[in-house]
Amino acid sequence: MSVTSWSLLEQAHNALRTSVAEITDADWSAKTPCEQWNVAQVLRHAAGDQRAYAATITGTGGPEENPFDPTAQAPADPRDLLESALTASAQAFATVPPDASAVPTPLPQGELPAEIAVGAAALDAAVHAWDIAVATGHPSPLTTDLSEHLLPTARTLADPLRGFAYAPALTPHPTDDATATLLRYLGRDPEWTR
Repeated sequence: MSVTSWSLLEQAHNALRTSVAEITDADWSAKTPCEQWNVAQVLRHAAGDQRAYAATITGTGGPEENPFDPTAQAPADPRDLLESALTASAQAFATVPPDASAVPTPLPQGELPAEIAVGAAALDAAVHAWDIAVATGHPSPLTTDLSEHLLPTARTLADPLRGFAYAPALTPHPTDDATATLLRYLGRDPEWTR
């Protein structure tokens, strides 16, 4: 089965929805693989990032707070916070032609080809879905298929963003599957536990 950039984004958004749907009131202050942030902050950051992608494409809207300095408190309506951000992102990317060579992004790299721009938004959503899932004691929402399709984008974008958005890559293990490979490349330990 062929995976388009847009179906990749939909899969990543669904992974994030699944992880957020499983959050309980007791989970908001739990530590996450993002060392400085709790679950509430990772959700706020992930929603803010999706709004930032939408805003750079449409020229309107944008995050309600700085995605890189998110509030540590649980949102009043977490599912609404997330859904409104994912809807804005999906609608913005729906206006992007598959062959667009210069899609605006909020990344330091600026404009990127459509496939990479969509992949960047998908990568952000999927990896933060994993952060939330493991922080709350739930199974990883990253499937092998999703991880395999995110790896090329990660390899294209991560190095210039290390120390800002990504930690240094971890040493790969010979038994790593696609998800573990992706996570280690992005500086996350696939065996992280709370």
